Amino acid sequence: MIDPKNPKQHKVPPSVWSDPRHFFAFGMGAGALPVAPGTFGTLLAVPIYLLVRDLPLSGYLIHTTLLAVLGLWLCHVTARDLGVDDHPGIVWDEIVGYLITMTAAPPGWFWMVLGFAWFRLFDIWKPWPIRLVDRKVKGGLGIMLDDILAGVAAFLALQACAWLTATY
Repeated sequence: MIDPKNPKQHKVPPSVWSDPRHFFAFGMGAGALPVAPGTFGTLLAVPIYLLVRDLPLSGYLIHTTLLAVLGLWLCHVTARDLGVDDHPGIVWDEIVGYLITMTAAPPGWFWMVLGFAWFRLFDIWKPWPIRLVDRKVKGGLGIMLDDILAGVAAFLALQACAWLTATY
């Protein structure tokens, strides 16, 4: 069990390998890596994006919304079971955040990498209101919501870059 007084401690609970809910919340093991679990969780989102990027926009949005709703439950259950508000190994939220970032993104590796960089920047930096949500909202909703907002901010930044490059 993780020390509830130190939620940033990165001890990987054995349940990650035995409980499917924990396994998926930990990004199928990506969050169990000892360094940069959020970055590795975001990297896991790239092949998922590659699988769904050619869907019609409505299908892409439905897919991303379903993953977000599933994430609310997965993250809530896992955080509750581990006795922490937001274990650093829970990375399902990074997967959803990156998929939000890449909504209607221009095709190509450049845009996927730029979207990755924008999302990681907003997820780590946590400008207002992302930081406020990260501090005040707890449970599965808190885990997911700050990354959803980081994904929206990164989406706006990526779309601005795409608009600027198309204009010049």
